[in-house]
Amino acid sequence: MNLWIFIVIMERLKNSTPIFTVRNIPIFGDLVLAPMDGVSDLPFRSLTWQLGSAMSYTEFVNAIDVVNGLQSVRPRLLYHEDQRPVVFQIFDDDPDRLVEAGYRLLEYAPDILDVNMGCPSKDVAGRGAGAGLLRNPQKIAEIFRKLTRSMPVPVTGKIRLGWDEASKNYLEVAHIIEDNGGSLIAVHARTKVQGYTGQADWNTIAEIKKKVSIPVLGNGDVCSVSDIDQMKSETGCDGVMIGRSALDNPWIFARLDRQDVPIPFVRQMVFEHLTQMLDFYGDRGVILFRKFLKGYLRTYALDPVILRNLLTCPDISTFRAQLERIFDNLAV
Repeated sequence: MNLWIFIVIMERLKNSTPIFTVRNIPIFGDLVLAPMDGVSDLPFRSLTWQLGSAMSYTEFVNAIDVVNGLQSVRPRLLYHEDQRPVVFQIFDDDPDRLVEAGYRLLEYAPDILDVNMGCPSKDVAGRGAGAGLLRNPQKIAEIFRKLTRSMPVPVTGKIRLGWDEASKNYLEVAHIIEDNGGSLIAVHARTKVQGYTGQADWNTIAEIKKKVSIPVLGNGDVCSVSDIDQMKSETGCDGVMIGRSALDNPWIFARLDRQDVPIPFVRQMVFEHLTQMLDFYGDRGVILFRKFLKGYLRTYALDPVILRNLLTCPDISTFRAQLERIFDNLAV
């Protein structure tokens, strides 16, 4: 077992006091891996949970797919029983379909259901779901009212600040979520139009935290341990949700900056992650692992040709051998 994972597990065993609660669910930590399509799958969620992520958010699932019973949904919902609380994130623009999907998802025994109101992609926001819901606060109210009255588990929401600079309605939306039974708000402090560009406005997280009584998670531009402490200090948020920067440094959940992680621990994590990807996805796992590997290796000044050959190698045995040689050379 990786030494840092062992340390995190021992700290969890010692810490019997929750940092905050989501309705009746205690959360024993203040760092959370953000739900990300194509990223927060079971292997990566498992690794970040071992490192210290306090909640296991799945990739989002489309309520339409859940209701239609598509088999492609199930792999996104798989989790390890010892890595609770598990949060299923769903998206849609239809309140009744979200309720029907919620009922079907209860079969998989999630601890929490989360409504995505932050995805800025054209396919999602363009049809009025994800961040598109921010343009229709009354529909958000209907969604939360119906879900919280129907579901036996807490219902939470992940939002952005609004559609664009001219229509920032984050305080209105936060009040709507709380007033209609929502149990937690995660705030990505950018607008839909910003996407992932520009600077996250942490002041808005502080505003929301002051106005609601339910837990608030802050999200956006957290890339280092000092960023975690600064966001908590400036906003008063209950926890910090970390997204894209976790690809380069999953050890941030153990409160380690990337430059503080020794190469042997990186090597161990890389091969553990690769093994989990192959176990979960089969041979396709080596291809899906590439986006994670880019993050693991980004900090090293590797020869571009060597890196390109590695990232385009389809054969698992050759891929492993090339990766071993890279880490052998890094250790010299």
